[in-house]
Amino acid sequence: MRFLFALAALLLAGVAVAADGTLHVGSKRFTESYILGELLTQTAAKTGPAEHRQGLGNTAIVLAALQAGSIDVYPEYLGTIDLEILKNTRASTLDEMRAQLAPLGLGVGLPLGFNNTYALAVRADQQGVTRLSDLKAHPALKLGLSHEFIGRADGWPGLAARYGVTQAPRGLDHGIAYEALNARQVDVIDIYSTDAKIAQYKLRVLDDDLKYFPRYDAVLLYRLDLPQRLPAAWKSLQALAGSISNADMIAMNAAVEIDGKSFAAVAQARLTPSSTRSARDGLRAKLFGPDLWKLTRQHLTLVALSLVLACLVGIPLGVLAAHAPRLRQPVLALVGMLQTVPSLALLAIMIPLLGMIGTVPALVALFVYALLPIVRNTCTGILQVPAGLRTAALALGLRRGVTLTHIELPLALPVILAGVKTAAVMSVGTATIAAFIGAGGYGERITIGLALNDNDMLLAGAIPAAVLALLTQGGFELAEYWIARRRR
Repeated sequence: MRFLFALAALLLAGVAVAADGTLHVGSKRFTESYILGELLTQTAAKTGPAEHRQGLGNTAIVLAALQAGSIDVYPEYLGTIDLEILKNTRASTLDEMRAQLAPLGLGVGLPLGFNNTYALAVRADQQGVTRLSDLKAHPALKLGLSHEFIGRADGWPGLAARYGVTQAPRGLDHGIAYEALNARQVDVIDIYSTDAKIAQYKLRVLDDDLKYFPRYDAVLLYRLDLPQRLPAAWKSLQALAGSISNADMIAMNAAVEIDGKSFAAVAQARLTPSSTRSARDGLRAKLFGPDLWKLTRQHLTLVALSLVLACLVGIPLGVLAAHAPRLRQPVLALVGMLQTVPSLALLAIMIPLLGMIGTVPALVALFVYALLPIVRNTCTGILQVPAGLRTAALALGLRRGVTLTHIELPLALPVILAGVKTAAVMSVGTATIAAFIGAGGYGERITIGLALNDNDMLLAGAIPAAVLALLTQGGFELAEYWIARRRR
């Protein structure tokens, strides 16, 4: 009962995050958005509490978080709002966008001062390709494009139609695209015009000779009630209007991607130029960073709560499957089918279903993945109880419930515990994916490492997760040994 109350409180907390007096800032999963999110957060923190829910994913996920009230504001681009969010087929004015966003409870404004447009780039030694129109004449070129660009209304589908390009692009994470191009695994990638790695890798940006891409001026997309609900924080954000040039943004991106500085340090240096700039952190510094305990707590919370919930549901389902032969295959088939749903897809589905991001949808997804081993092992353990013991219990006049709790479950406990152990170890690994929807945990470091192609940051998230999985495995094995010893 206490668990149910705690879960209910967690659900209510997820719905009401925007009403707690804290400014919740979101960001997408690429370098520039991380930096801008930190700039917004640190600026607002001067007037009151502010939180950065970083690296939430692509446009659809961050927008869903904004509409659900899980965040209050995030940095966006006019071209994305116009063509991707509002699905307009022609360029709209800022006033037209505001009128279309108002029924959604959203507002747009506060231009930050720079235009970060999409573009395609090739290596400098690529012959005969200087314009987007040239792609049609070189069908052998291998295109490696970010997954979001491939699916966006203002991305690959429209560009391919405008320029008559027939190549089938290969999906690549934006963080590793530059390295893939440099290693000649692909020949063309999509870029942002403020990427610092354009100059680092000496790439040639293809001329948009048919003027396909609109302007992508950086602005803030926010909930309409934000200025009235948090006036001090909103007023502080006004100071950022027009304060960042293209050169400024390129320099900040370079400080993170090339110099290895943290997003927070780069934002602080921008807001307080006299502050001491941090040096590149190595693996040890990233592994034992100040966020280690917070991420550990978040990861343990996700694993423990989802596992308890899976046991509360899975063990009764396993008992039902064992005692009702007609239901056995349907129950096992259902939990097996749920296990086959890709984790990222399940997390994305949970956001519109629950109307929020963060811990709650992550818990639901982890609960679904933990069901199969628990249900299957419970059913198997009950079926392995000798029939003679059930007959003896019946002869002694024991009721079915007493037989279950005093004979079948105790004898099946080692097998059930093995299923719970499998579910727990799986959950430790799967919980890293939850960071893609703002649930925290060690996956937060992994998503940053992917965005920056930073192996040290990837290891700083992967190593603690692996250690936690080993500790979980060891803990359950100790429990199994203790149970076996008690029986002897």
